Amino acid sequence: MKLATIKTDKRDGKLVVVSKDLSRAAAVPHIAQTMQQALDDWEKTAPLLRKAAAALEAGDIEGVFTFDSEAAAAPLPRAYQWCDGSAYLSHAELVRKARNAEMPPELYENPLMYQGGSDKMLGPRDPIVLADESWGIDLEAEIAVIVTDTPMGVRKSAAPGHIALVTIVNDVSLRGLIPGELAKGFGFFQSKPSTAFAAVAVTPDELDDAWDGAKLSLPLQSWVNGERLGLPNAGEDLNFDFAALIEHAAKTRELGAGTIIGSGTVSNRERAVGSSCLAERRMIETIDEGAPKTPFLRFGDLVKIDMLDNAGRSIFGAIEQRVEQYSPV
Repeated sequence: MKLATIKTDKRDGKLVVVSKDLSRAAAVPHIAQTMQQALDDWEKTAPLLRKAAAALEAGDIEGVFTFDSEAAAAPLPRAYQWCDGSAYLSHAELVRKARNAEMPPELYENPLMYQGGSDKMLGPRDPIVLADESWGIDLEAEIAVIVTDTPMGVRKSAAPGHIALVTIVNDVSLRGLIPGELAKGFGFFQSKPSTAFAAVAVTPDELDDAWDGAKLSLPLQSWVNGERLGLPNAGEDLNFDFAALIEHAAKTRELGAGTIIGSGTVSNRERAVGSSCLAERRMIETIDEGAPKTPFLRFGDLVKIDMLDNAGRSIFGAIEQRVEQYSPV
């Protein structure tokens, strides 16, 4: 099934079931008013939501309306926890190669992960609003999963059973601020503003054989101002699948229902497929030509991220965001 959150005057919006072709939706307040409420009691609500989704497909549900991504918030407009990994080490390898540094061996054994801000997640059409272009504004196209209550110390073999939903993400990064923050030895903060999500989150069964229980094997496509940036396959060159990332995140803590786990920038070693962020393209230019040529995002630029199924249909709905300058009120 496919689920989304429609913006309302309430901070957490309104949960809706969405048709497979993303054209229609219906609210389900008798099951759960919000996505978080549904996840809090997923064992009970998931079967009821499936019935509602089937009724929507059959035209046998009341209150159907045209689904419009413009009206959609992030599936979880605010989340109890957002943990973003770095599962594609081809990306990290390029970073180090561009500055003539070696890859630490431990990165191949233990995932990198940071805990990002989750009090305000952006919807698929919400602008990227920032004060200064010199901060090095960049997109990062990623896959993410949303989990149910997950026990501390969960093993990889059990972790996939806690994946409730899958979606795609634009994890905006400010490349000009990252070096100074990392130099302090305390991780990201100002360099990671609000993250944007596709309108729709789907249960893993919606992904058919593209989902193996812990990874999604389809191209993740991104564009800047209509020019394709990349379409790397999210199932290739993946050093740590979502089972490994969940195991890592839960090593010392329980993960509450609604915790979001990101894959990090999707990256393939095959250069012909392009990149999922501008920093990676700039690294390749530095390696090949001695210096980067591609600029970071500027005010007015339009970012688009999407994933299509094997029939060419959007699975989650596209993320389409314009970069805008922040003006204090």
